Amino acid sequence: MRILYIDIDSLRADHLGCYGYKRNTSPNIDKIAGEGIRFDNCFASDTPCLPSRSSFFTGRFGIHTGVVTHGGTNADPFILGPTRNFCANKEYLHFPKVLNDFANMRTVSVSSFANRHAAWWYYQGFSEMYDTGKAGADTVEDVLPIVEKWLGENGESDNWFMHANFWDPHTPYRTPKEYGNPFENEPMCDDWITDDLMKKQKDGTHHNPDAMKKYCNKIDENIDLKNYKKWIDGYDTAIRYVDDAIGKICDILKEKGVLDETIIIVSTDHGENQGEENIYGDHTIASYSISRIPFVMRWPGLTDKKENSSLYYQCDLGATILELAGVHVPEKWDGKSFANEIKNGKEGGRDYLVSSHCAWSCTRSVFFDNYIMTRIYDTGNKNYPEYMLFNTKEDPHGLNNLSKTCPEILHKGQALLEEWHTDMMRTSQNPDPLFETIKEGGPWHLRK
Repeated sequence: MRILYIDIDSLRADHLGCYGYKRNTSPNIDKIAGEGIRFDNCFASDTPCLPSRSSFFTGRFGIHTGVVTHGGTNADPFILGPTRNFCANKEYLHFPKVLNDFANMRTVSVSSFANRHAAWWYYQGFSEMYDTGKAGADTVEDVLPIVEKWLGENGESDNWFMHANFWDPHTPYRTPKEYGNPFENEPMCDDWITDDLMKKQKDGTHHNPDAMKKYCNKIDENIDLKNYKKWIDGYDTAIRYVDDAIGKICDILKEKGVLDETIIIVSTDHGENQGEENIYGDHTIASYSISRIPFVMRWPGLTDKKENSSLYYQCDLGATILELAGVHVPEKWDGKSFANEIKNGKEGGRDYLVSSHCAWSCTRSVFFDNYIMTRIYDTGNKNYPEYMLFNTKEDPHGLNNLSKTCPEILHKGQALLEEWHTDMMRTSQNPDPLFETIKEGGPWHLRK
């Protein structure tokens, strides 16, 4: 078994062709999706970067691991205390550790993630670690040569898992000038954003413009559609640049004669707001654009159903891989396997999902019945109400807050959030790290 997990930071699902985007940003990812499954409703349990990858690699939600933000006490895992074993406790083993110990897989990380966030726990279970050296400022030029070299020397061997982490779609967009702008002469696909909306945002209707200028310094105060076009071109170009790298990786696997039998997964740590909630090129709230992530999986011999609309957490993926590899899922994991659904070509998933966010703001969102209900615990200097409710099918960009006009739906979301929180705290020996973050001064990056 060979597994290649391509992790592209800050990648929105709706900027990929396989998810319906009109620009040709992702021909290689689209090909992988065409040979596998596209998951339409996969969400990170915790965002942004550090909490998200923490959840994926530990198989547990941030409310259980303690990692929910980028700094302070709750950027590190809870201490296990007297029950900590000489080595890692079996019921808490991380995903690469399980693959390494029980599936006899050579586990490889090509990423600067641990160094960027001082997340040393991340190395648990990786037999080889390659820090690409720039703490998240890495580009394709830093990551691709290491991936190519490793696959060139080891790709045809059996039983390996590689995490290849690309950062280019994360601001600042830094694709080499010589690559050019493939979309310079193409119109934007974002017809939902207008000059009128931008004027309202500038006036602070949804967002404190001073806070935006100070903390989200991506677009100047004179933002208009012309500037926005350049901005989105930069984001889409970065995606296309990484997609080209994926094509080169697939070429190596093809040369080695193992492409057709290699499991390939493409996903991200979180999405990105590109104007939604008056946030440009950042990830500051548990919104639909940020919590929803692309998830494409090609598993030869299994993935002949082309799309799946069930609700899944990203950390369900690790549990699924383990079951398909014939390995037991650690009993303390929150991730649940959906292997049988893949095998049988059926849908199932979760009844609802909750995503937490504690950087720039402290928020939790519930995803249910084509709705997102967001509870704002700490706005982080943004002009958000306590609750927001959007229909994700009819209003994916969150332009029409239904919290006051649809009280029954709002109450259902509130009840689900309370149910989830009760269940989580019943199985936790620690206080809720979201509330602890607020006690420490609020969300990281905007401490009071």
